[in-house]
Amino acid sequence: MKKGITIRNAHFPGRSPIDAYGNGGFRFADMSHRGSLLCLPSGIYGWEPRNLRMLAEEDFTGLIAEAERIEILLVGTGSTLQPLAPELRRVLKEAGMAVETMATGAAVRTFNVLLAEDRAVAAALIAVE
Repeated sequence: MKKGITIRNAHFPGRSPIDAYGNGGFRFADMSHRGSLLCLPSGIYGWEPRNLRMLAEEDFTGLIAEAERIEILLVGTGSTLQPLAPELRRVLKEAGMAVETMATGAAVRTFNVLLAEDRAVAAALIAVE
């Protein structure tokens, strides 16, 4: 029998607005998370990429699996707006989503507005220090 602490992938099983961002993480649903986030219709997940250059197609596997429930994908690129690699943008658009890239702060604010309007929105948010 195994004892001790079990570390699981971070996951909040619901949709929630993001209350704050910065210092390398986010606050939402009376919790805080250090690192990047993937906000999907099925919940909010800890996300590995720490900067835009780290993004690869496999980082969006969970998101693409839920693509038919997502109309708009907001990609928060960190402290400044940076372009998403053309091949990633193509893969996401082929999955049927409108992709909007912006600085993480703007993506958080836009996500919260669209979530309050009950829109089919998802967000891939790179943490800001």
